[in-house]
Amino acid sequence: MASLLLDRRFGPLFVTQFLGAFNDNLFKTALVFLVAFHLRSGDPVGAATLATVATGVFILPFLLFSGVAGEICDARDKAMIAQRVKIAEIAFMILGAAALALRSEPLALVVVFLMGVHSTVFGPVKYAILPQHLAPAELLLGTGLVEGATFVAILLGQIAGGLLPAWVAGPVAILVAVLGWLASRHIPAAPPASQTPIDWNPVRASRRALGEAFANTDLRIATICISWFWALGAVYTSQFVPLARNDMGGSEGVATLFLAAFSIGVALGSAGVSRLLGGRISTRLAPWAGLVMALAGVDLFFAERGLLAAAGDVGQFLSRPSGWRVLADLMVLAIAGGIFSVPLYGVLQTATHPAGRARAIAANNIVNAGFQVAAVLAIGTAITRGASVPTVLIAAGFTVVLLIPLLRKLSR
Repeated sequence: MASLLLDRRFGPLFVTQFLGAFNDNLFKTALVFLVAFHLRSGDPVGAATLATVATGVFILPFLLFSGVAGEICDARDKAMIAQRVKIAEIAFMILGAAALALRSEPLALVVVFLMGVHSTVFGPVKYAILPQHLAPAELLLGTGLVEGATFVAILLGQIAGGLLPAWVAGPVAILVAVLGWLASRHIPAAPPASQTPIDWNPVRASRRALGEAFANTDLRIATICISWFWALGAVYTSQFVPLARNDMGGSEGVATLFLAAFSIGVALGSAGVSRLLGGRISTRLAPWAGLVMALAGVDLFFAERGLLAAAGDVGQFLSRPSGWRVLADLMVLAIAGGIFSVPLYGVLQTATHPAGRARAIAANNIVNAGFQVAAVLAIGTAITRGASVPTVLIAAGFTVVLLIPLLRKLSR
């Protein structure tokens, strides 16, 4: 693992994508904290609404432009695209720093949208470039490291965005963007395999990407299952604060601890699945990993019920065996999630011709975004109608049963 991280074929890309994911979450979280504690401190409903709007604004470019992003990445050198995207990120973060300094919500939402565009274009690059630079036996490990690092970067970005004052978060975001650009300059060239002209029509490009992906059985199954995983992750992470605060009587620190356990667990599972599978791209563990996720969700329900008193702060929470049981459930669920998802990304990378590989990743990103939005809306509706957060999480986890026939077909 260490040798791959230090190798120029992988290390610069790893650093570039890590810093990009960190910056996305640093800026979004800094905006949410600025609004909640300063701009709308007396309007909690308005603050919560803006946080939801910011999430939607960030996801929107994935729905609108992923098809075009796949076309560009298939038709141009992926290393060059990464470098240009990172130059754009510097400009976006300069604009973002101005938005935070001016305390302008409209301008900040524009920046959130632009960062969504940045991630939409870079998404196909980071997965489609790996088969060009890594040996087949290295591909699963490299993919796992990228996915695991993404979750850790999200965690660290959210923590930094919450801790740093807005006037500091802006310049830090600019610095991180510059470091990301410097790292991207060392990514080796990755020339395109496609000579097809780029279709700049976003609707037509998205329809083409989805059509190609869903015409291939392996790609269709992998896309659906990956999208389910990201939707489940969105459900869990969106409910950590309500779970900790309302159901367990815990502090914000306990909610952050939940997010940390989940993020680190996914990183461990993502990085370790290559060793479990001997470096082979195989989905034979995915059905079992999905069942472990569901069962961990069930035990989380009973662990939460087993808290005999309010969770309190982090120290109080960790002083009880039931608190450690909750963390263990989250870790097991997340580790199984990494084992579940990474081989499916390997299928996306290898089940299509190199000339259309980025479009397959783009199609996955479109479906991912749709699944996440639908899942969060469904869960939000269930909770507003009286369902408890632990019950909702159990129900969400058990939807994996619907995927097992597909996973078994794919593993064969």
